Amino acid sequence: MKKLLFIAIIAFASTFEMNAQQFKVITSVESIVPNGLGRSRIVNALEDKDYREYTSVQTDDDNTRNKSKRGEIRVKNFEETKLLNFYNIGGIRFQNIAANDALLTSMINDMVANGWELAFVTSAVESEGGKGDGKGIFITRYIFKK
Repeated sequence: MKKLLFIAIIAFASTFEMNAQQFKVITSVESIVPNGLGRSRIVNALEDKDYREYTSVQTDDDNTRNKSKRGEIRVKNFEETKLLNFYNIGGIRFQNIAANDALLTSMINDMVANGWELAFVTSAVESEGGKGDGKGIFITRYIFKK
């Protein structure tokens, strides 16, 4: 009987812990614009938003479009940490990549020290699309959980 009660308490505690998880997304944007003309940053929102406030459901019976205002969605309170661009006038700059790695490592270590666990990392590239494009970013999302 004591074992059954102990198992029930452990099961209840683990269920509570799963439901109490928080997630935090921090994004790095690193410019791959030639000649060092782009901007590179780590961006961290300092306020929460409820996606449901900006969501509409489309059905056969009600296809009213989403009328939420873009300005209401914007986050006014956020951290912005400068990073170096991948390119300068001389081309790709490996020292800049190493410097960005050092800053990102510092950010990750700070999050972990504050009780967050790095759960997922996802990245994407939008690179130059040919002659005259001159645009490109390398974006990485760091997803932490508590």
